[in-house]
Amino acid sequence: MITIHIDGKRLECEEGIRLSSILSEHPAGCAVGIIRPATQEQTKTANLAISTTAGEIIIEMLAGQETGFLESPDMTGRLALHWSDRYAAAFGPFPSSVRPVRKPHLYERGDVILGCGGYEPERSYLIFAKTRHSADHGADESGGILGKVVSGRGMLDRFATGDRVIRIEPVVSWADTSRSFTTTDPDLVLEDGMQLVTRMEIVAQGYTPDRITTEAAGSVEHLLHALQSGKFTVGRAATTHILDPRLAGADDIGKEHRHPRREGTVTVRNTGRSAGGIYIYRADVPSSPAHNVVGQVVHGIELAKLAKEHDVLSVTVTPARIDLLGRPLAKAREIAAAAGVALKSDNNGSDRIVVSQEPGTTLDVLNERLVTVNTAPIDKVIDIELDDAAAPLSCEVFRRFTGLKEHDAGMMPVFFKFDDVVLFKPAIDPGTRIIPENQPVDEVPAAALAITNDSRKGTGLVGVRMSTNKEFGPTSEPFEGTNIIGRVIDKEKLKNVKERETVYIREVRR
Repeated sequence: MITIHIDGKRLECEEGIRLSSILSEHPAGCAVGIIRPATQEQTKTANLAISTTAGEIIIEMLAGQETGFLESPDMTGRLALHWSDRYAAAFGPFPSSVRPVRKPHLYERGDVILGCGGYEPERSYLIFAKTRHSADHGADESGGILGKVVSGRGMLDRFATGDRVIRIEPVVSWADTSRSFTTTDPDLVLEDGMQLVTRMEIVAQGYTPDRITTEAAGSVEHLLHALQSGKFTVGRAATTHILDPRLAGADDIGKEHRHPRREGTVTVRNTGRSAGGIYIYRADVPSSPAHNVVGQVVHGIELAKLAKEHDVLSVTVTPARIDLLGRPLAKAREIAAAAGVALKSDNNGSDRIVVSQEPGTTLDVLNERLVTVNTAPIDKVIDIELDDAAAPLSCEVFRRFTGLKEHDAGMMPVFFKFDDVVLFKPAIDPGTRIIPENQPVDEVPAAALAITNDSRKGTGLVGVRMSTNKEFGPTSEPFEGTNIIGRVIDKEKLKNVKERETVYIREVRR
């Protein structure tokens, strides 16, 4: 028998077992981090691993702070949970050399503080800040911040009466990383002592189970949208970070929460060519006005450190996105109820589809505990299918200007209707390029969805033709001016639309 560790959990296996045997449900194509046991040069880092009865957390100690007392053999016996409230949890008491001042200080979630009760150093406590708050914890003039929790922040909200510290030990890094790597090989033979990291877990900025802040609500929504597939695609693997560029090029990312980018910090770039890209940091770097902090990796930072370009990593983000657009009203109610949110609808009839929601971001919805939706009857919602393989650039333009890029439902105004043709005119920005691609050759099939390309004056016009045609495309342009971007599934519904009417569309993905 051999012993391996999967995401920190110990597992006894038969010798010669292969990776696929223990990860049968791992998402296809997602890489796994493999850390082989080896004789390596160990270097003590600035981090401490604190094992508690509630779970393990990793603390990054601040430079210049005297924290050696935490590694004392008799310290763990003194660190039991003494008190806990919505703002902080304190372990102790124990004697220290702290010189308390009677002065409140501002603390951020994850700060680790050395304070004392009654301003008596003999009754000192190790205090974990659960949320941003201002308080007098009996700390010294500096505020007593020893470090910051960089992994396992979820533990802060789970501390309960009876919890205690079991072990405190330094985190070591290895200079030899040649035996650590990522792989998708299902036939990899596992070795005794191997550590496997299968996924990353991210907690969004401003989210805790009992308190929501919305300082980064818009950027967090972008994060939830970018990673809602559960996959992080590494487009760049630099010394300090990895980047998922799939939504890069966005032009609506405002400047929100700015903060130092520590190891495990997740950001979205708000300006430049990579605006909209999602970054996960492998090392500490200063804050930047070009980056909004949107979350923190609380598990699996090793996977981010080992990842290489083109790796696809399994990832989950808490909280789950609350995007109700395109959902049947009954399903929207289920989602809202599961999140503890009340739902108010403009119409409670059956066969209604949600076409807008307010607030529009998940954190705002959770903060207000209420979401208001507008709906449309199912016969006014038209399902379409887009062909990214044949017309990727045109499909991207179409999604961006109909709302389908961010949601499963969008809208288009009916521009003109004649014979068997329906024309739509999305509000496409002037100067948007629509290069010729996927042009029809012999004939256009019935229900084909097309957009006029830059070779014609009517560029950006979208059309559907009910019947096949061997001469003109769905927008009534010659074939050379027509880009086929997909097909309309509910073509019969188009017979009832009227000019100047707004039509709701819903993308169906296979």
